[in-house]
Amino acid sequence: MSFTKNLIEGTNFDHKSLNALQKVTLRSVVMSFLFYGLVALEGMIMRMVEVGRVPGNPVPEQFFHPDHFFSIMTVHPIVGIFGSTYQLVFGAFLFLVPYLTKKPLYSVKLANWTWLLITLGTALAWMAAFVWQYAPLYTLYWPLPADTSQFSAIGGVVFIIGVALIMFGTFGFIYNIYATIFARVGVHKDKTMKELLISGFGIDGLLNLMNKLRGKPPYTKEPALALPVVAIFRGTVDTFLDAVVILGAGILVLVFLLADLSGASWDVSAIDALLYKNFFWWGLDLVADGLVLIYVAGSWYLLATLITGQKLFMENVARAALMLELLVSWMVWSHHLLGDQGQPEMMKLISGEMVTAFELLTQGLALFITLVTLWKARPLKMTMELKYLLGGLIGFGLAVPAAIIQADMGMNRVLHNTQWIIGAHVHIALIVGLYMTLYSAVYVLWPIVTNNTKLYSHKLSNTHYWLHLIGGIGMGAFMGMAGLDGMLRRHLYVDGQFNPDMIFAAICGSMLLIAWFVFLYNIVMSVGIKGLIGIFLPAEDKTASYGIEDEIEPADDPAFAN
Repeated sequence: MSFTKNLIEGTNFDHKSLNALQKVTLRSVVMSFLFYGLVALEGMIMRMVEVGRVPGNPVPEQFFHPDHFFSIMTVHPIVGIFGSTYQLVFGAFLFLVPYLTKKPLYSVKLANWTWLLITLGTALAWMAAFVWQYAPLYTLYWPLPADTSQFSAIGGVVFIIGVALIMFGTFGFIYNIYATIFARVGVHKDKTMKELLISGFGIDGLLNLMNKLRGKPPYTKEPALALPVVAIFRGTVDTFLDAVVILGAGILVLVFLLADLSGASWDVSAIDALLYKNFFWWGLDLVADGLVLIYVAGSWYLLATLITGQKLFMENVARAALMLELLVSWMVWSHHLLGDQGQPEMMKLISGEMVTAFELLTQGLALFITLVTLWKARPLKMTMELKYLLGGLIGFGLAVPAAIIQADMGMNRVLHNTQWIIGAHVHIALIVGLYMTLYSAVYVLWPIVTNNTKLYSHKLSNTHYWLHLIGGIGMGAFMGMAGLDGMLRRHLYVDGQFNPDMIFAAICGSMLLIAWFVFLYNIVMSVGIKGLIGIFLPAEDKTASYGIEDEIEPADDPAFAN
């Protein structure tokens, strides 16, 4: 097939054969990777600016202006976390829950509203930074951005409206997931709400372990919910709480902004700063320490069983650990406040250090269970999904210990608010740990969601893999090294003070951007321009899922064959 024909028509992709659920899933995936490209470009701009005004730096002079730099920094995590990561995770889970439970999705229409609201909200937040250069760093953090002499109030209002739309889309996802899980049809037609809740929170796994220790029969041999669905159920609890906190904080900020626009004078000190920071960090930390760790653990379990076709090692322990992670995720926020002198010392010690350190055990346990499941299934073919899964395990194997190091009151004095936090921990966790896990899921689901469409090039997939893995680890590592040398986070350096670390970080960042182009090219050549447009057209087959009558078990589906 010629290049032109392949670009227009793809390989064997036929968007008309897709049902409604497949299409809404692919819409989320497409928007996710478009936003990922935007956030990668933004990140590359910031990396090049931090290299400084040195000979050979191609960045235009206006990019070095603080307003431009900090407006990018403000919206960068919004586009990356919500516009890209949320879209991909939500799209995948809205497909997987019906698939794993063999029940129809509660509402495809609501799923469409989810990706539309998140897309529109992310676009508005980005416009606030691009058009009005709304640049108070992380807007919803303390201090409340009430002093509009520093930035545009209109930009702030647009930004908060965008964030609110993202949260409303998130609520739509949550309702859809729970309405699907609790629907008493198909395999769950005889299940009670109590049974589904016990299974959803992983309590049945804990009861099975307790009964085994006491020499009693297991509480249940067939849990009501598959383990990956339990992880989705559990993670969605934290997603809800996080959305409530972010929306509440956004409304508070919006009140002050509207008051300023109306000419009123509202005293921002009426809000207790320390109380606000604890409230907001409790909610925001649920994204990382609840949502990410739990969703990722569940994804590892699912991918390991699908890739190997075998039962998960220590499944009851994995279920119980997911329930334990719920409690841990609610109690670790204070590690963000170790540098705050007003924060009570006991809260720093218990929440910031001791409970946070426990996450090394819970995430380490998930990594161990996944690796043993893969090991017991040897020999395995090194498929793309297996390679990306291993890459995801490597990412969190590096990022979680980096977090534990900084969650120490002594080390925090050195690392707090430096590039170590955002580089060695956050970027490696998200870019390598989370995204490579999600890429593994994309490759696993690709034949199912696209009706066995042939991927254009296996070589391009391998190229993308190595560029993304090396670029992600390298950029995070060099940013971390600069942090150890004293390079602050949320600070603009224009004189090359932290070269060569920033030069190497920029080189690795360029690898990530190239990797995205390679992946995008591979996907576009697989589905074609016509197919890409067709994904956003109404489905001719209105079926919302594989249907409850479908007796194919996911692990036995030939689409998962190695």
